[in-house]
Formats: sequence, C-alpha cells, structure tokens
Amino acid sequence: MELRHLRTFRAVAETGSFTLAGRRVNLSQAAVSLHIKALEEELGTKLFARVRKRATLTSAGRALLKHAQAILSACDLARSEIAALAEEQRITLRVGTASTMIAIHPLPEILSELKKRFPLLDLVVFAGTSEAIIRRLLEHRLDVGLISLPVEAPLLQTESLYGDRLVAVVPPGHPLAQAREVTVMQLAAEPLILGERGGNRRRIIDLFFEHAGVRPHVAMELNRDEAIKKMVEVGLGVSILPWLMVQREVHAGLLRALPIRGLKSRWELGVAYRKEDTPSEPLRTFLELSRAYLGKGGERRRVVVRRS
Repeated sequence: MELRHLRTFRAVAETGSFTLAGRRVNLSQAAVSLHIKALEEELGTKLFARVRKRATLTSAGRALLKHAQAILSACDLARSEIAALAEEQRITLRVGTASTMIAIHPLPEILSELKKRFPLLDLVVFAGTSEAIIRRLLEHRLDVGLISLPVEAPLLQTESLYGDRLVAVVPPGHPLAQAREVTVMQLAAEPLILGERGGNRRRIIDLFFEHAGVRPHVAMELNRDEAIKKMVEVGLGVSILPWLMVQREVHAGLLRALPIRGLKSRWELGVAYRKEDTPSEPLRTFLELSRAYLGKGGERRRVVVRRS
C-alpha cells in the first residue's frame, strides 16, 4: 500500500465525499477514485459504499481506517522529528567585514570553504565600519568581525592577522607622482579622498595630521575603497590607503603609491569575537581559515580545512 493512497483513503473516510477529499489532498475527483480503486484491488474488497450520495465505510473500510490512521500518524511523527533534528543542526554564523577589499577577496573563498565543511551552516554577512561591527558584536548581532585594530573593548577577543603600511596614492599624471616621498604638508594641501570615520585606519590618518598641527582638506569621505581608488584614478584628489590595497593598480600603471614621511603607524587588520562566548565549531573554523588566508603579513593562499 502506498502512503499517498492511504492519505486519500483517510480524507474520503473523514469527509464522506470524493470531491471534498480531493480538495483536502489537492487531487481531482478522478484521481481520488483511482487511489481508492487501487486500494480496493490490492485488498480484494470494497472499502466504501454509496449511501444517499455519501461515501460510507464498509466493515473492511473501518478496519483499514484504524490501521491507516496509525501508519500515517507514525509517518507524520517521524517526519517532524527528523525535521526538528535537521533544524537543530542548522547554525547561523554572522560575519562582519570592515574592508571592501577583504569582502571581494578572500572572504568569499573563506565562506565557500566554510560551507563545504558545514553544509547546514547559514551565513549572514554585514559590511560596515569597524566601529559599527564592534557595536554589533557587543549587541550579539554579529558573531565575528574582520576589523581594523586595535580595539578598546574589554569584552572582545581580538587577534591581529596582518599589518600593512599606509601610502599616499595619486594618479600617474599628478605633480607628486614622481616624488620619492610626500610630506604631511603636501598632503594637507591636496583634496583628500578618505574612508568614512569610524575605523582605525581613518583614526590613524586623522591623528597623523593632528600631531603635525595641520588641518587637511578632506574633499570626499567614502565607505568603499574601490570607489576611493577610482576617484583618485580619474584625478579628483589623492588618498592614503594600505599598500596591499593598491598594489594591483600600481603595477597596472593606474595609480602611484608614495611613502609618507613621518607616518610610522601601520594599519592592522584583525578578527574580533566576544570573550564570553565559547566559539562554535564553525566560528573556530572561520578563525582558522582567516589566519590561513590573511595571516603572515597579508599572504593569501587557497587552503582546505580538513575534517578531523
């Protein structure tokens, strides 16, 4: 006996109508008739009798209904228990990234490796400033974040992944393009295109000008590094960015990168998560992949996390 036939049989028994049963199980009246006929042929007896246009169970039909209800209830219970177990196994990992460069590469590769290891893992990605990510971590709205360091948040565990020097970035035809280095005064005289406030990279830049006692001309504040590079490339201003972020455009001849005299601070990228939480297995794997792709001075390589 097929379960679908038993479901149709139960629907007819409960409604007393082939038409109403069809509506309940989403079948045509003809399909309902075929299901009942298949059961009757298999059992060798009639299951329903027509009494005043109503389908009434025969003695055989009443006997089958008792077993059909038990069989279908057991199947429904098994299905719900298995669905509940599958739901329990689903875990959500909420990741924040403060770098559009990282969001392009290697974060997709990291998340792809993570999904291979945990097929039931649901991933949520938030892009924003380091400040916004830290706030969301503390509010339990994110589980882990790739952010600028250092972080003054005692409740967060942080780990540096790599550091990079900050360089002045100008278009190839700019008057400073052939200089060996630039000074704080030269940068202050230029229209600067910087990232928005809220990240440590911007804080390093602001402190650099503040300690020099000069006020820079910030022409644009953008939240995407790709947009910043494009604005510089077309000659709308100059910027200060990590070397790793611009080396591709420099090698392609689209931008020039220059050392900045007196700027000793390095931009550091790190990972942060709450100290109070015991890291889940997906989070531990995410940390391992982040170290592999982003660690050792920014070296990036494709790795596969092996199952233990």
